[in-house]
Amino acid sequence: MAQYDKGDLERRMTGAVDAFKSDLAGLRTGRANTTLLDPVEVEVYGTRMPLNQVATVSAPEPRLLTVQVWDSSNVQPVDKAIRNAGLGLNPQQDGQTIRLPIPDLTEERRKELAKLAGQYAEKAKVAVRNVRRDGMDALKSDENAKDISEDDRKRAEGEVQKLTDDKIAEIDNLATDKEKEILEL
Repeated sequence: MAQYDKGDLERRMTGAVDAFKSDLAGLRTGRANTTLLDPVEVEVYGTRMPLNQVATVSAPEPRLLTVQVWDSSNVQPVDKAIRNAGLGLNPQQDGQTIRLPIPDLTEERRKELAKLAGQYAEKAKVAVRNVRRDGMDALKSDENAKDISEDDRKRAEGEVQKLTDDKIAEIDNLATDKEKEILEL
């Protein structure tokens, strides 16, 4: 039974890139972005829930996020969750709406965020390379088990390497764009 599955490798590499995109979305630039609040979880109804399941988040202005809490009894827990999320935001309550002015980033903080984007990129590249290694190992074991010929293994290894190179280039482009966005604001 052959172990090599190109579709599975592609799915796992794409998953690593998607996780990286999610990490980047959580990095705060000077602009209001609703994805900034994606990691926030609120303690309501005796359980932890993502913020977007108890409120609507919008960005009506470039430097302002608003959180419209659906149930008035949840306003305090939402406010507390945002304050404790470590995002450097200062919620201001206005009835069932919470306003979140986005403060300017200091030069030092911009550099830290750019460095963090680079660390996220490196983590994603390592994940992609681990998937490549799994694929190469599967090809070698398929060849040893006589499921494929040496020529088939070499051809498939070339495909795996091309897929890896494409995903790493995508990660590099995303990281470069995010770093520019952070440093140019």
